[in-house]
Parts: sequence; C-alpha cells; structure tokens
Amino acid sequence: MTEGSQKNQPAPASSTLVGAILIAEKVKTLPDSPGVYRMLSDAGEVLYVGKARSLRKRVTSYTKLAGHSNRIARMITSTAEMEFITTATETDALLLEANLIKQLKPRYNVLLRDDKSFPYILLTGDHDFPQVVKHRGSRSRDGDYFGPFASAGSVTRTLNTLQRAFLLRSCSDPVFDGRTRPCLLFQIKRCSAPCTGVINKTDYADLVSQAHDFLRGKSRRTQEHLAEQMTEASTRLDFEGAAIYRDRIRALAQIQSHQGINPKSVTDADVFAVAENAGQTCVQVFFFRAGQNWGNRAYFPRHDKEVTPADVLDAFLAQFYDDRPSPPLIFLSENIVGRELLGEALTIRAERKVTVQVPKQGEKRELVEHALRNAKDALARRLAESATQRNLLAEFGTKFGLDAAPQRIEIYDNSHISGTNQVGGMVVAGPEGFLKNQYRKFNIKGNDIEPGDDYGMMRQVLTRRFTRLLKESARASEKAATDTDATDDERTSDWPDAILIDGGQGQLSVTNEVMAELGIDDVTVISIAKGPDRNAGRERFFMKGRPPFMLEDKTPLLYYLQRLRDEAHRFAIGSHRARRAKQTRANPLDNVAGVGATRKRSLLHHFGSAKAVARAGLPDLEAVDGISRKVAKAVYDYFHGTPD
Repeated sequence: MTEGSQKNQPAPASSTLVGAILIAEKVKTLPDSPGVYRMLSDAGEVLYVGKARSLRKRVTSYTKLAGHSNRIARMITSTAEMEFITTATETDALLLEANLIKQLKPRYNVLLRDDKSFPYILLTGDHDFPQVVKHRGSRSRDGDYFGPFASAGSVTRTLNTLQRAFLLRSCSDPVFDGRTRPCLLFQIKRCSAPCTGVINKTDYADLVSQAHDFLRGKSRRTQEHLAEQMTEASTRLDFEGAAIYRDRIRALAQIQSHQGINPKSVTDADVFAVAENAGQTCVQVFFFRAGQNWGNRAYFPRHDKEVTPADVLDAFLAQFYDDRPSPPLIFLSENIVGRELLGEALTIRAERKVTVQVPKQGEKRELVEHALRNAKDALARRLAESATQRNLLAEFGTKFGLDAAPQRIEIYDNSHISGTNQVGGMVVAGPEGFLKNQYRKFNIKGNDIEPGDDYGMMRQVLTRRFTRLLKESARASEKAATDTDATDDERTSDWPDAILIDGGQGQLSVTNEVMAELGIDDVTVISIAKGPDRNAGRERFFMKGRPPFMLEDKTPLLYYLQRLRDEAHRFAIGSHRARRAKQTRANPLDNVAGVGATRKRSLLHHFGSAKAVARAGLPDLEAVDGISRKVAKAVYDYFHGTPD
C-alpha cells in the first residue's frame, strides 16, 4: 500500500478511540487542582459532569477504554469536547457539580428526578401581628421557617392544629388591615382576632412565642405553661377560659400523636436509605424536626443499571441539598465515598456543623432500618405497578392494532366556557404512568376560530404540536447522524406511538386530516366518545378503517382508558380555569405605559375603580398624588384615544 493510499484510509479503530485520544490531549494542559469537568458530544450535548480533587489525575483515567464499565466506555467514545472549571477546594467542586447536574441533566449522570419544592411553615416577621402560613419556593420573606415537611397534606394538618392550639392568624396582610369585625375563624376558636383588637400586641406576641417553642421541639414546656394557665382560670372560676386552655392542650396532644415515630435522642435530622432491585433504585428520605417525624418521601433516581446503590446515594445527596437547607445530622444506610466531603460542604453552606453518619447501633440505627424497610416496600410497589402498567400497554397494543406495546400515549382535550378562554390540553402516559413534566397546554390563538369551535381548536392544537415535533425530530436526526452512541429510542423518545382524542367521529376526522397534511402516517389515532347519557363504561371508540366499537365492560383496559381521558379532561379544565382567573384579575391600568403598581394603587384609591379612572377627566387625573401631567395624559389618552 502506498503512502498516499494510507493517508486516505481511516486509522484502525479510530471510531472507538477518538474520544480517548481527545481526552489524552486535554490532560496535557490540565492543572493538578480541584475542579469540575464536562464531557460533550459533537452536537454540544453535555454527556457527563464530574468533580475531582485533581483534574489531571481524574481525567487521565478516561484516556483508556480498558478497565471501565460498558456505560463509561460508551461515554468516552462519544466525547468530542471537554470543558473545565477549576475551584479553590474539592468542596466547592462538589457543590458546583451538583448544581450543574441538576441544570444540565447529563445522560450519563445519576439524576434526581424531582420537580417539586418541599413545603414549609412560615411565621412571618414583617408585621406587628405575625401570620402563620404554608410556604413553598425561595425563602425571601422575613420570618422563621419550619420544615421541610414531606407533603402539603402534612403541613395543612399541622397548620390546622397550630391554629387551634395557638390561635394565630392565617389571613393575608390586606385582609387583616381591612377587617372591621372578627371573621369566622374567631367564632370557631381558631384565631384570637388581633385584626379587631380582641387581643393586644403583647398577648399575641406571647402566643407567637409559644408557637415558636412548640415548632422548635419545646412542646413539653408549652403544655406545662398552658396547664398552669388552665389551673389558674379554674381557680378564678373562669370555666370558659379554662375550657379554651383545655382545648389548646388537646390540640397539641393530637399533633404529637400523629407524628408517627418520634425519636428521643434525635432532634433535627434527615434519614436516607437506599434499596435496589431489578436495576431500579429507591431512595427513601425521612425528615425529623423538633424531635418529631415530619414525614417521608420516596425518590427513584434515573441511572444506569451498572451503578451500585452506594454510588446512587452518593450522587443523589449532593443534588438533593443543592437548593435545600440541611439539618445538623444526616443518617445514611450506606457508607459512601464522598461522605466526609459532603459533610464539609454542607457545613460551609449552613455556617454550622453538619455531620453525615452511618449509624451502627441504638435508636439512630433503628431510624435508618425503618427508612430502609420503607425504601424496599416503595420499590416493590413501584415494580408491581410497572408490571401492571406493562400488561395494560401490551393489551392496548393488541386491541388497537399496534405492532407492539406503546411506550408513549398522548391524550388531547379542549376546554372553554361559551367560547371564551379557549385552551387545549395534552397529557402523556407511558410505562411509568403519567409523565406530568411533559404535559402541555395550548392557548388557542388567532381570530380565525369561531368561539366554541371544538374542531377548529383541535386542529390548531394538533398542528402546533406535531409541526414542532417534526422540527425537533429533524434536528435530532442531524445530531444522530454523527453520534455513534445514539439509539433510535433516544432520537424519537418524544414521538407518540398513539394519540387518544376525547370526542367522536368528527374529532377523529379532523385529527386524521392534520396527520395527512403533515405527512405523518406512523401514529395510531383513536377517538373515545362518551356513552349514552355520558355513562362511563359505555364508551365508543373510533379508528380509521374500522367501524365504531366498544370494549368489554368493567375490564382493566377500559378503566385505564377512562383514566387517560379523565386526566386529559382534568388538565384542560384546570388550564382553562387558571387562564380565566388571570383574566378576571386583569386590570386595564396594567396596559397603560408608565403606570406601575404604585401609581395604579394611587389611582384606584383615589377613584375607587378602574371604570371610574376611565371616566375621569384630565384635570381629575392630574390631581391624584404621585401622578404627573405626563402620566395623567397617558392614562387619559389610553381610555379616550389619542387625538389626531
């Protein structure tokens, strides 16, 4: 073979070594210091995010394919570029890694699938009479936060009990300021009515102090104080007052009895246990605050089957505490490689000592074993539900003529009231149940659709959805052409195998027309119509090329299809109500240039309503405090039209 012909031939095994060769080139310029590295495909997709005490030593381990699992070997061969960030310490690298993983969701990392923030109880600190409320999201409001609670239900139950025990207000500040007489909560002994002066500031502050003590675990002292007050009231023959104290003591006893396991030696701690079976993993988290069990939650992280439970837990913890405060104690069921590093990182962030332990005996070990039992039970339920779901999908495929069990079903429905606030909704179901993070709503746009035209609404929704899907599919195909590690499933994961339309023959015809116009012929379309008198169980199904048919009554598949339709209906109605509520709250002053919240408030206080502002003359508008002549003219011109 000549030298020229050799140059035109690809190097042996270059397709598998290109990633390792590129990584080896990167290593030459890497520092021997902590940092975070990102591995990218040739399409710019982030494949993996990792941290290292020494970037040079860690990345060097990727320069050879030998000695790695199949998952890591695939990742190396897919790497076309790497990016690096150096940090001052390994602790900083850990925190940055967790942040990037949650933000970028790389394919080869263990991913915490959690789209909900934990609820807290907030005792506000920006008012003379603090309010007790449920709170989610950023903790930007002044006050004391207690939590996290595992669910909104547990917060609601605790709040109800706190109202009975401490009579703290729950109303918003504007409602509080506008009250002229006590509300119903005062009548049913759930509020002390500070809004109307029934209780003075000093006595109300005492109630707030008692609530603080209780939420911080000092319930015994609070109960003793209430018992003393009840005795004093009885001695004074104030039996009505004594009964109030008695009811408050009972409320405290009730909340304590509903906390489940209340450890004696642990005040504030999070307990993590990990269970693995059939390639799936469950991480169970229990929250203990103020010596009380504030609930638990099960997580099912996404990861490769080759990853060990300890490695899953290690990756999970850094992401879990990325945007959440940590308690002083964290108990684990497995010893993880980064345990001490995690403790250091959380200590720096919390500005107090945070200890991460694997208890071996005593009550702390019992808490971990209890969490582990719950993790195993939750995983068993998950696997059983998945098996049932697979059976239903297999039967779905058989009944409706699909080549195989569908992996993705999209269900569509519309909602409106007399043609107003028209909204289309799409929900998604698959082997893991409803995929709520992939639900979509479509606000119906344009004036070409008559109010209440269900066919026109369905046409617009499906056209928008599948036009976008075709564009995304084209981009994915271009990427897959150069990505040797991409699979057909990954390239087409957003494509439905079947779509279910809430409606009859008319909706089916419209859907088939849209599919034909877009050149889509590989998606099964099914329309489900309610039975006579809208009876569940008498549904009729419509498909192209088949006469209308019904499924056998009371079968699991029929119940499953009803659930799909009802979920789409629920989502569409909820989206419609949200849009209608937003429109109801809208104010025409919001559209006036130069009028913000403060000026709008001044105008409404002066005139009483937006309608009165619209009728006001220019001199009247100029007389309002804070409204300049320029702003007054802008408001006047908006409602009366700008003169030529």
